Parts: sequence; structure tokens; C-alpha cells
Amino acid sequence: MARNPPLATVLPFDVVDEAWRLALAPALAAAVTLPFLPPVGIGLLALAFGVLWFHRDPDRSTPDAEGIVVAPADGTVSVVRKEGERLRVGVFMNVTDVHVNRAPLAGEVREVRHRPGANRPAFDKESDRNEQVAIDFGEYELLVIAGWFARRIHPSVEPGDAVDRGERVGHVSFGSRADVILPADIDETDLLVSEGDAVRAGETIIAERD
Repeated sequence: MARNPPLATVLPFDVVDEAWRLALAPALAAAVTLPFLPPVGIGLLALAFGVLWFHRDPDRSTPDAEGIVVAPADGTVSVVRKEGERLRVGVFMNVTDVHVNRAPLAGEVREVRHRPGANRPAFDKESDRNEQVAIDFGEYELLVIAGWFARRIHPSVEPGDAVDRGERVGHVSFGSRADVILPADIDETDLLVSEGDAVRAGETIIAERD
């Protein structure tokens, strides 16, 4: 679907393509209902607008300093832990956060894997077993993990694609988590965030190599 249909000109923000399809059903229902049941029609219009607002896609200014790693998502750092010899940093995306995911580092996509699973709340410790999409860059890996309501993960890259740090790599609908398995040469002393910190995708520096 076109990124900028006619309605886009009246929106005060950009949205991802998928938003228009999801908002279409409540918008059409509102058009039918408004003349006969105005309160219901207004509620459906509000729902359509809410879907568009949820899928907003603002531009970001990514720092260009050498050796930095930026946040893959907007939200709150909910996971910082060692996994084998590497560090994992996870960002919980609340329903009010922007849900567009961005590459923490520049790299070439080696593999995009989908893994079915449960749908526990994304802030739950058991959510590691949830449905997820892994984008493998070789040096590091980005995991987009579905929440209890989020069942639509939309990667926008495929194997062979080269991406810059901070570039969009996909989005997910209605609450979830984005984790980055950091490169092996980054350790705890290189981290600049801890659990509970608020971050912005593509802008907040979460680690810095020596």
C-alpha cells in the first residue's frame, strides 16, 4: 500500500505502511455508522486514528561518532544480562512508544529468522520464549519479541541488505520488546544504560566500544 495515501496529508505525523491497512476497517465502519449512530461512529473514528497514531514513524537523528551502539527501540531498558560470552540488552516498548525498530550498528543482514512461540507479556521474564523474529548481522543480532497482544512483527530487511546504524529495519504492532545481542568485544564496562532507563530508537547510545 502507498506510504502516503490522501489522508496522510491531514495527519501531523508519518506512519508505517501497515497502519493504513489496519485502520481501514474501523474507518469504513465509522463512515457507515456515523449517520445513524453518531457516538458509535465517533468512537470508531477515534479507534482508526489511534491505530495510525500507534504506528507513527518519526525521523531520528542518529549520532555519527565511531564505536557507538544505539538503542533498537523506543521504551524502557528491561533486560541487561550476560548470555555466554556476550551481553544482551532488551528494550520494552509500551503501547505509547514508537514501535519502529532501528539497527543498533551498521552491518549486512545475514539471516532473518521467525520463531513461533508463546505470547506472554513482553515485560515478563518468560517472554524470551515468545514468538520472535531474529535479524542476524553476524557481529550482532537483533531480536524482536512479540508481547501478549502483539502478533504482527514486520521486518523490512532481508538477507544481503546493508544497513546503516540507526536505519529502520522493521516494526511491530501493539506492545513488544526489542533485544540486541551485542558484539563479543563489548563488555559491561562499555554499557551506558541500565535497567529502568528510557531510550529512543536510533538516538540513545546504549554502549560505546573502547
